[in-house]
Amino acid sequence: MPTPVVTVRALTKRYGRTVAVADVSLDVNEGEIFGLIGPNGAGKTTTMECIQGSRRADGGTISVLGLDPRRDATALRRRIGVQHQEAQLQKRIKVWEALDLWASMYDRERVVNGDVLLERLGLAGKRDAWFMNLSGGQKQRLFIALALIHQPELVFLDELTTGLDPQARRAIWELIRDIRQRGSTVFLTTHLMEEAERLCDRVAIIEHGRVIEMGTPRELVTRHCAERRVIYTTDEEGGERLHELRGEGDDFVTDVIHRIASDGARVRGFRTEMPTLEEVFLKLTGRAIRD
Repeated sequence: MPTPVVTVRALTKRYGRTVAVADVSLDVNEGEIFGLIGPNGAGKTTTMECIQGSRRADGGTISVLGLDPRRDATALRRRIGVQHQEAQLQKRIKVWEALDLWASMYDRERVVNGDVLLERLGLAGKRDAWFMNLSGGQKQRLFIALALIHQPELVFLDELTTGLDPQARRAIWELIRDIRQRGSTVFLTTHLMEEAERLCDRVAIIEHGRVIEMGTPRELVTRHCAERRVIYTTDEEGGERLHELRGEGDDFVTDVIHRIASDGARVRGFRTEMPTLEEVFLKLTGRAIRD
């Protein structure tokens, strides 16, 4: 039976008359990568900030590692790591100085070797660089290093690859998988469906401050967009002909292959396409994820 390290029930947060988070309930299990996904402005960051204790909720209950994030804030900070979406440091602080500063806030026995962490994040060559001279991607990776310096049990990552190029994004994905393999639980927010699909064990889709669906990426696709596509080309008189077939069920692709074989067609190209989380979101909300 999974062990929840985060339990949220009926979380609500308002800003004046605007309801940013409305009756959100979710669990994050020990050792998983859990994603809170949705478009910008859906309530992802506010929800995460309430859970980690940096923002006060207006209603509901929250338990993180068995602690109340507001009442037990000091004890909780020692056990979690937090990477903020729009964090900043002093312009002229050096990378190694930032790591030393963060490390000084935690028990020495839990702090990892900063140089090893920089190497893992591809920042070894920037150890003596000022923060203001780092690129956007390098700053993102530094903030992740600061969140990991004390080997937290639970890591919060907010839109961690926004604005990064594809190569940097994939490098950080590998790092997140490594964090999980080393024993930490990861709670992340993202509006990038590919990121959620590749990284997360389970996701919750949030829209207008409400969780509208939850499950593994595969479960959500199967539940809402079960139709598969098979696309293939065959040799015909006068050139190649493109075929596209749609269907559902585990045997659909096998049935198509048998049909092609029985027809004696000469196949030049063949591929299958599964629906994506992006298509699930579009079906559930009627709008694209990046609107």
